[in-house]
Amino acid sequence: MIELNKIYCENCLDTMAKMPDDFIDLTVTSPPYDNLRDYNGYEFDFESIAKELFRITKKGGVVVWVVGDATIKGSETGTSFRQALYFKEIGFNLHDTMIYAKENPMPAQLDGNRYSNSFEYMFVLCKSNIKTHNLVTTTTTTTTTQAKRYFYQKDGSKILSTKDTNNKKVIENIWYFGVGYNNNDDKTYHPASYPEKLVLRHIYSWSNEGDLVYDPFMGSGTTAKAAHLLKRKWIGSEISQEYVDLANKRLKKYLDQITLF
Repeated sequence: MIELNKIYCENCLDTMAKMPDDFIDLTVTSPPYDNLRDYNGYEFDFESIAKELFRITKKGGVVVWVVGDATIKGSETGTSFRQALYFKEIGFNLHDTMIYAKENPMPAQLDGNRYSNSFEYMFVLCKSNIKTHNLVTTTTTTTTTQAKRYFYQKDGSKILSTKDTNNKKVIENIWYFGVGYNNNDDKTYHPASYPEKLVLRHIYSWSNEGDLVYDPFMGSGTTAKAAHLLKRKWIGSEISQEYVDLANKRLKKYLDQITLF
């Protein structure tokens, strides 16, 4: 039996081997990719991990895969696209291709030949038809409760659709967050921690209270903390003992309240 609310210091393949089929409601993770991140020299077997994630994910469950690309010898690697296509190949639906836009990215060199890299992909992958979708909304600028939208048909003609929205709309799939520390205990000394509010939004969006959330690359413990704050159960894997110790120390200091959005 696997223990919940615990970070396993081991390869995530070993952790997932302990799990039965159709076990996890939601996975949120940011794996090491290309040469952008130094995880104490550890590497990972992407295809084997993807297959195991498909096996352990419940029907209707979701995997959120936050990833980017390196530029090597003048060309972006395209690793992110290959991974997304492989997830589709083994049975996942690509529910949404979202963008994590960095508000304070590392500036490009003035004598370089490319613009500053300011985003990563957030692939939202679903096993069969998506089960849970608590979409985040915001207030519209219109004063009416009727939202007017025009849709184009195949023949090019335009039709008007009117729907009562109570001055609300679903937010866009590009999310803007600053890179770096978000809360008092976020000084994690981890080379690739992602924003806590990003993780909170995804856990809120694709799971419900009591659901089980997994992170195969737990790192500094952001996914575990967010799952706890939103009253979800969680499991993590992290191959580096240094980062496990860091995450466990951090997780002792949960905040009672946090602004989600």
